[in-house]
Amino acid sequence: MTLEDTTGDKTAPDDYLERRALRRGSAGWLLLTGLGVAYVVSGDFSGWNIGLSKGGFGGLAVATVLMGAMYACLVFALAELSAILPTAGGGYGFARRALGTWGGFLTGTAILIEYILAPAAISIFIGDYVESLGLFGLESGWPVYLACFVIFIGIHLYGVGEALRFSLIVTAIAVAALVIFALGALSGFHVDGLNDIPVDGEAFGSNSWLPYGLLGIWAAFPFGMWFFLGVEGVPLAAEEAKDPVRSMPRALALSMGILVLLAVVTFFASTGARGSAAIQEAGNPLVVALQGDGDPTTLSRFVNYAGLAGLVASFFSLIYAGSRQLFALSRAGYLPRFLSLTSRRKSPYLGLLIPGAIGFALAAGTGNGARMLNIAVFGATISYALMALSHIVLRRREPELPRPYRTPGGVVTSSVALVLAASALVATFLVDKEAAFIALAVYVIALAYFAFYSRHHLVAKAPEEEFAALAAAEAELERD
Repeated sequence: MTLEDTTGDKTAPDDYLERRALRRGSAGWLLLTGLGVAYVVSGDFSGWNIGLSKGGFGGLAVATVLMGAMYACLVFALAELSAILPTAGGGYGFARRALGTWGGFLTGTAILIEYILAPAAISIFIGDYVESLGLFGLESGWPVYLACFVIFIGIHLYGVGEALRFSLIVTAIAVAALVIFALGALSGFHVDGLNDIPVDGEAFGSNSWLPYGLLGIWAAFPFGMWFFLGVEGVPLAAEEAKDPVRSMPRALALSMGILVLLAVVTFFASTGARGSAAIQEAGNPLVVALQGDGDPTTLSRFVNYAGLAGLVASFFSLIYAGSRQLFALSRAGYLPRFLSLTSRRKSPYLGLLIPGAIGFALAAGTGNGARMLNIAVFGATISYALMALSHIVLRRREPELPRPYRTPGGVVTSSVALVLAASALVATFLVDKEAAFIALAVYVIALAYFAFYSRHHLVAKAPEEEFAALAAAEAELERD
């Protein structure tokens, strides 16, 4: 059984797909790997450390291991799914085949929430870095946010190949800076600093390693995710990749391996150099880990500038991911069709401009980056659970489907991802109930639009819809 709906008006002009074409063959495995790391690298420079104030060193460490396991399992499942269906729909396309139109829309909308809110939050963090570094005398505010969106969306409009190469260069700078930071910070490593947060004696199971008790582990889940949040967006580049069947699994695995290494060295070097208590609520924890309350050093200044590069890399890449998810949903009719029109350079210009305008308005209107990131995490966890479920359903229902790449461990692997994603979703309510309910309200509004309008106007010739229709036809032939 699927959540299929076949009542829609599935008509479109003959040149429909020609006006909605991306530039194919623009990205090989190296650019895709860089894209996967770029999505995430800003999370190494800030944000994750707030988990220390929720679970202490031990709580955040356990949460990071569990969330790392969730992402690893999810990435292996996505590698199989992206080899089966290499289209710009990514998670939406996988869920569309496995769970029907409702499942596809639920997944795609959750991903879209993540990829629209996260860049808005990061633009605020970029503004904070620009102000703290004293660059050109600028202060954090709407002019900086606007410059971020205008400049980097402009690069994306110029072309995907140029955009991904820019992203790779900036990401390489950020990763090199993390390695240099770790070498400098580890020279002052002290084990006693790891568990220096005061113990809450009333919390169940509390001790020096778990100062907030066992519940602190769960509360730290969303912050353990920040070391990996976004890597699942690599399949969104499938239609623009060279040989996606082979390059996509390779890029996903390499991206995840690099991110695990960066998470381990960043986490231990930061907490051991200055102590967990000192960095638990710092906006720039790596800089604090190097200089504390003292004067800036050459290394701390370098890391501060590199942190700005990391933020730019993630901001830039998440804009790309959001535009491709919006493009795919619009091309298939789940969202207004005009949003998937592409330019002469094969860029989905409205899919870049409209989310950018929304992101800028949110950043300028609220100035609350942490709240928007929490909303993004809420959307992400929903999409993870549904993508893992899609892998399980397709393995069970269509075991003979050609699979150029097969997930190690099969449904056991994706089941682990499903359980941990569901646990992380609940944890978002422990961290910021208001953010979770805001995200839920947006989700409900989107679902109402789909229920009353767009599910009756789907486009049968969209790749994800054709793939699902083929499955339905094959199933009907088997029944006959």
